[in-house]
Amino acid sequence: PSVRFASTAGPGTEGPQRRVVVVRITSPFAWLRTRFYYLLIRLYFDQEFSIEEFTRGAKQAFSVVSKLLSQRKLDLLEELVSAEVLQVLKEKISLLPDSHRDALAADIDAIMYTTEGDVRIYYDDDGRKFVSILMCFWYLNGANLPDEVPGEAKVFQIVFGDGNTKEKKHLLTANYEFQREFTEGAKPDWTITRIEHPRLLE
Repeated sequence: PSVRFASTAGPGTEGPQRRVVVVRITSPFAWLRTRFYYLLIRLYFDQEFSIEEFTRGAKQAFSVVSKLLSQRKLDLLEELVSAEVLQVLKEKISLLPDSHRDALAADIDAIMYTTEGDVRIYYDDDGRKFVSILMCFWYLNGANLPDEVPGEAKVFQIVFGDGNTKEKKHLLTANYEFQREFTEGAKPDWTITRIEHPRLLE
């Protein structure tokens, strides 16, 4: 099991502070399985691979991509997101209400918790080698969503200053899958091949 604490008020903030606690229970089998795959990646694909460094990069990519999605600047995502996913996103984004589109954006400082999900190593019919890692993010967003948003979107009343001003924040989730080709001669870039914002982008 793992627990992460993140303060919603910065250092030096006066008055009472509220803390958001995200608790995620991970099965020992799943934890061992992902660590075994990381070992295989280092042994056979990239000796310098580090899940800590990868997670930092994934958080930055998630923040950038989610903001561009929110702003409907999809043309700027062509180097970051696969063409297939980008085509689906263009259709979905055009149908979203403003409140849901605003809720897609995640400031990097508002990411409360990040963890890796499924890890896959596979070969295609042409013998090309790929690694994909699914990353799960929990982030706070102040979009004007209804309190009864279904699913995993939870609402927090966060108190700032003297306690007379309250700002409502939603704790939202997103799943982004990152894929890299490790065939000799391929570009050493990770591409996002799956984007999910449950209950917001469906």
